[in-house]
Amino acid sequence: MNDLRLNQDAANADLATASNVAEQLASMQAADAVELLNELDVEDAVGILAEMPRDHAVLILDQPELHSSAEIITALPPVIARELLDAMSADRVTDIFQQFDDETRIRLAASLGQETKAALRKLLHYPPHTAGSLMTTEFVSVPANWSVAATLQHIREVERSRETIYAIYVTDPKTKGLRRAVALRRLITSEPNDSIMSVGRDVAPVTVGPLTDQEDVARLFRKHDLLAVPVVNDDNHIIGIVTVDDVIDAMTQEMTEDTLKFGGMEALNKPYMQIGFVQMLRKRAGWLGVLFLSEMLTASAMQYFEGELEKAVVLTLFIPLIMSSGGNSGSQATSLLIRALALQELRLKDWWRVALRELPTGLALGSFLGLIGVIRITTWQMAGLYDYGPHWMLIAATVGAALIGIVTFGSLVGSMLPFILQKIGFDPASASAPFVATLVDVTGLVIYFSIALVFLSGTLL
Repeated sequence: MNDLRLNQDAANADLATASNVAEQLASMQAADAVELLNELDVEDAVGILAEMPRDHAVLILDQPELHSSAEIITALPPVIARELLDAMSADRVTDIFQQFDDETRIRLAASLGQETKAALRKLLHYPPHTAGSLMTTEFVSVPANWSVAATLQHIREVERSRETIYAIYVTDPKTKGLRRAVALRRLITSEPNDSIMSVGRDVAPVTVGPLTDQEDVARLFRKHDLLAVPVVNDDNHIIGIVTVDDVIDAMTQEMTEDTLKFGGMEALNKPYMQIGFVQMLRKRAGWLGVLFLSEMLTASAMQYFEGELEKAVVLTLFIPLIMSSGGNSGSQATSLLIRALALQELRLKDWWRVALRELPTGLALGSFLGLIGVIRITTWQMAGLYDYGPHWMLIAATVGAALIGIVTFGSLVGSMLPFILQKIGFDPASASAPFVATLVDVTGLVIYFSIALVFLSGTLL
């Protein structure tokens, strides 16, 4: 009996604590509350959200930065979960549903309201990373024969169920086709009896199709300074809108994936601390294995020149210098070209212009590094810091010439690789820095020892 009372007291204490925390979080900005919830266990977050006023809980769950939103929804009491999902924005509900397993998805979908179900069926139909997968179906549209007063009254009636009202979309009363987009600012500064068609600019609105890639959507936002863009079907009927906050979230995720790829690993689908040990190994081991096998070619190249290394051991002193310089120049060029291709500053047809630009750039950079290398060898020799032997001037010339050749080659390879990958249908970000460095390492050794044979034949070799 005493144990039962103690358990009941503990439960009441936990409930009181959750209620107090929920009250505090409800008075905060949603983004700040999300940061605090991310630091808690899922069980604690569930208890807090269950005690929070529904409108505040919806604001928090609508934030993509909430790490365990799917787990929280699953663990909430079914009645509360249904209320929250019905009140959340349709695109955010879709994102959460994509994280559920099939059984959970079916169970939760069955209890949702008809409007939420219809939005889910529509949005889940579109592939990831497209305008259709980003859009929300909660927008304001009115017929072209309405007045400003009628439009404003309609906005007052529906604004709580719409994700945004800063753009109003005007459709043809008969065909339902999109005719104009009207900014809310223009609407509220117009006369009540004015026609809605007389308010906006007489230009066709910027639109996208549901299968438009999210990067193309982001470029339209940047080009036209948009806050939202309507998504239309083949009949020019508006089926949803993509808002600027959704584009920012999508591009942040895209940049994260590209950054991880460029670092030589697969993209993570969860925050770093939520990735399991085995999953982390899988994400990193594949690329490391590929890079290790590639580096074996470096060992093969050194074995091929084993005789030269035995005759002129001094050449080995500069192998790290040579390899790193070529890899660094290649990585620089790759980084520049991936960014330029992503922003569409360059097209595939511009590859030859890039090659003509990188060739003199590589020669100039290689000459700069080669000069530093020659000065370094000369300084060490003259100052007595190291004796490179009687042919130290030839060694300095070998290192200088090799740096010119390797840096030039690295710049060309690093700049052309993103074009090649995009041409064959791969993401240019797959041209990771480690991959480029490995590729240039192997060829750099061949260039280095080939130049050494030319400069040192008859002396050290």
